Parts: sequence; C-alpha cells; structure tokens
Amino acid sequence: MSSSSGLPERTRRRVDRRLMPFIFLLFVTSYLDRVNVGSAALRMSRELGFTDSVFGFGGGIFFLGYMLLEIPGGILAEVWSARKWIARILLTWGVISSLTGFIQTAQQFYWIRFSLGVAEAGFVPAILVYLSHWYRPEDRGKAIAIFFTAIPASQVIGGPIASLLLRIDWLGLTGWRWLLILEGIPALILGIVTLYYLTERPQDAKWLPTDERDWLVGELAKERAQHRGHPSVAKALVNPQVLLLCAVLFLGLNANYGVSLWLPQMIQRVSHYDVSTVSLIASIPSFMALPFMLLNGWHSDRTGERIWHTCLPRMLAGTSLLACFFTLNNTWASVTLLSLATIGFYCAHPGFWPLPNMLLGRTAAAASLGLINSFGSLGGFAGSYMLGKLNDMSGGLGAGLLYVAACSFASGALVLLLRGAVAKAVTSSLECRAGRY
Repeated sequence: MSSSSGLPERTRRRVDRRLMPFIFLLFVTSYLDRVNVGSAALRMSRELGFTDSVFGFGGGIFFLGYMLLEIPGGILAEVWSARKWIARILLTWGVISSLTGFIQTAQQFYWIRFSLGVAEAGFVPAILVYLSHWYRPEDRGKAIAIFFTAIPASQVIGGPIASLLLRIDWLGLTGWRWLLILEGIPALILGIVTLYYLTERPQDAKWLPTDERDWLVGELAKERAQHRGHPSVAKALVNPQVLLLCAVLFLGLNANYGVSLWLPQMIQRVSHYDVSTVSLIASIPSFMALPFMLLNGWHSDRTGERIWHTCLPRMLAGTSLLACFFTLNNTWASVTLLSLATIGFYCAHPGFWPLPNMLLGRTAAAASLGLINSFGSLGGFAGSYMLGKLNDMSGGLGAGLLYVAACSFASGALVLLLRGAVAKAVTSSLECRAGRY
C-alpha cells in the first residue's frame, strides 16, 4: 500500500531528475544570446556608432523574426516531434548566433538579429508542449517555474562571462565580438545531444520502471479525455480567452524584455562604472529572482491557484519600475528596485503558462501557446525598441521606465479578467475526475 501511495511522488522525482536539468540547460543556452547582446552593447554601440534607437530596434527585431514560426512550431511539437523540433532550433540558432560577432553595420545587425529570431522561433512553445507530455496539470506549474528560472540563471551566468570576455582582444577582434561568437558553440553541441538524450513521451521511456511508466501514461490519458470537447485549433486562435492571454503576455514582456536588454546600459548610466563591473552588477537582479520564482511555482502548484500568482508579480514589477523613476540619481537604490522588478517579471511565469492547458485541449493548447508567445515576442520587440526611442527623445531613462511600468500594471490587471473562465475549468476538471472514481 505504501509503495502504491508513493507512486506519484516517486514518478515525478524520477522525471524531474532525468528531464529538468537538461531542459534547464537548453533554456540557459537559448537565453544567453539575449543577455549577452545587452552586455556586448556596452562596447559595441560605441565601436560601431549605434544610437539607442539603432540598438533598441536591432535588439527588438529578433522578436519579429521569432514570431514567424511560433504557432506552427507549437503545433509541430505536438503532432510531429518536440524532441526533433527542439534539436533543429538549437543547431540553426547556434550557427547564426556566432555570426553576430562579425557584424560591421546597423543593417547587418538588423538582419542577423532577425534571422536569429527566425532560427530560435518555436523553442518556448515546443518546450512547454514537451513538458505537458510529461507532467500532470497539478505538477506543471513547478516544472514551468524550473524551466523559466533558466532566464534569470542565464543572466547570473552571463554577467560574469561577459565581464571576463569584454576585457579580451584576440586575433584583432575586440571582446564584445568574442562574447557573441563563442555563445553559439554550446547550442550546436546541445542540438546533437538533444536527439539522443530526450525521450519523446512517457510510453517510450525505458528509464522509467514499468509501474511508474504505466501510471504516468494513464494520468496523462485522463487529462486528454477530459479535454476532448474543447475547441479546435482554428477556434482556439480566435478564442477571447486566448486573445486575452496574448494581451497579458504582450504587455508583460514589453517590460520584461525591454528592461532585460537595456539593464547593463541602465546600470552604466546611473553608476558610471567600467563595463566589466557593470556586467557583474547587471547579474544581481536575476540572482535575486531565482529563489522567489521557484517559490511562486511551488506555491501555485500547491494551491492550484494561477491568476493571483500571475497578477501580483506583475503589479510588483510595475510598482518597482515606477519607484525607480525617482531614484535614477542613486545607483544602489536603482539596482534594488530593478531587482524587485525582475523578481516580479519572472515570478509571473509559473502562474501564467499553465493557463492555456487549463482552458483548452492538447492540440488547441499547443497552437495557442504559439500564438500567445508570438504576442509576447511582439511585446519583446516593442519594449526593446520603445526604451531606445524614448531614451533618444527624452535624453534620459525616465520616460522609458514610465512606459514599462505602465505595461506591467496593465498586464497584471488584464489577467484578472480570466478568473471566471479558470474557475469554470477547475470545476469541470474536478467533476470529471470525480466521475471516474
């Protein structure tokens, strides 16, 4: 009896140990190129003569390329192979990422960043689809939290690496070029490893004992059964709830990606430290966010609550960014408030990303993940570009901070409109489960 009662926990722990460290590593590798281009800009913009508007547009155009394959990427991961799609993404973006280190003009910067976005498109939806093949709904928030901690972790890792590489000058290439060239190599290696290491679905997992494999397959089959009456792909893409999720993420990632891309330059301008020190300081907000993100994912799973676990972090981010507007003459007050904003950005993910699977069926959810993340990518472009444009127009950081603060507040407020739909989905799920026992 005790063995049977411990089966869910035993299975989840084994799946965690096998999958999550590798998936975490993949996302760290993915995110390093977004982090490092912000650190590279500390030298790149001056060396190549880029204005804030040029860098903001080039940094943001990545997300326009990223949008192109988001929806088909999510669907392909569901109906074809998440493992193969993830491997393809890693291999292509590894090559293009390294080429960024050879740019000479603004136009080359735009094209290489756009191409990198196209190459990396579909990665997040594919991983989220993959996790839905391995985790029950009640376990998904924590798994997603672990996955998304790779974002702040990559910034914690990327800061010291950038601090070191920005000092070098090898073979006639300055440090910012080596920073961008070298970041593509791990993606190439991991793309090959992915094909052999990741298992497509639980029924294929020879590393799971028979009782654990059968139990997990059965639990996930129950989830598919309860979603059989849910919307088709076409209907999901025009579902008002999905469109509302798109708006929530669009606004949230305006602030998230805008601040992430510009963080090293923000710190440089409020502190006037050298570029190596700035790169190290820029890793502090993400380091602070890591434990809170995991805690929020754990608590969201434990309570089953998703809306407030999304809303409150967004409100924290908005409040912190608004307060930062008034502290730009104080370096460490600004770093503290940017750290609180970063905690808010990343703590919102564990509550937000389980929502599509709660509201939709499997394939419809896969398509909606692509659409939602496409709008998030559009938000990444808007936030990155608007901060650069507002910096040039106003001659300072204040206007941009007010913009991203407003986006954070709006994102947190909009998600509250989904409370009724989520409550209905939870009730339906409980009734379905009760009818099976």
